[in-house]
Amino acid sequence: MNIPRLRRRLLMGTSALALLITTACSSTDDGASVAVPSPDAKAAGLCRDLHAQLPREVDGLERTDPAPKSDLTAGWGDPAIILRCGVPRPPEMIDPDYAAKNGVKVNGVAWLLQKRDDGSYTFTTGARLAYVEVTLPEERAGDGLGPLTDFAAPVKKTIPTGIA
Repeated sequence: MNIPRLRRRLLMGTSALALLITTACSSTDDGASVAVPSPDAKAAGLCRDLHAQLPREVDGLERTDPAPKSDLTAGWGDPAIILRCGVPRPPEMIDPDYAAKNGVKVNGVAWLLQKRDDGSYTFTTGARLAYVEVTLPEERAGDGLGPLTDFAAPVKKTIPTGIA
């Protein structure tokens, strides 16, 4: 009997079994998950201030923050309206023609509108010291700009105007 070979097989079998058990027992959270932005320290501070001012409801939807938990992200409803603060400036924002054609202003906050291939919409604040991005899933896009009205006051209160 070859003891080293037997140990190797037992070790491989045990590792495979542990992986299988871990995979089978891991929770499958049906909630949204998003990439957390990584802004500079100044923008991160502004985003933390915004996070503290965000409403419990947006467009009548209860807050259901995405995973992983972060002061830079928030969500409402299912499918979720997702807010991310401290995102990079969208390249389209540099093009004045694109921005002029796709810009909207809601209650004093300027947003760049981008329609995605999946039917969702992404809105990104302009002329603020931190970029705030709000994504409306296709199922929520029928309400137009309504959800953005709930973000206007917190954005104006916590993210000063300027160029990030």
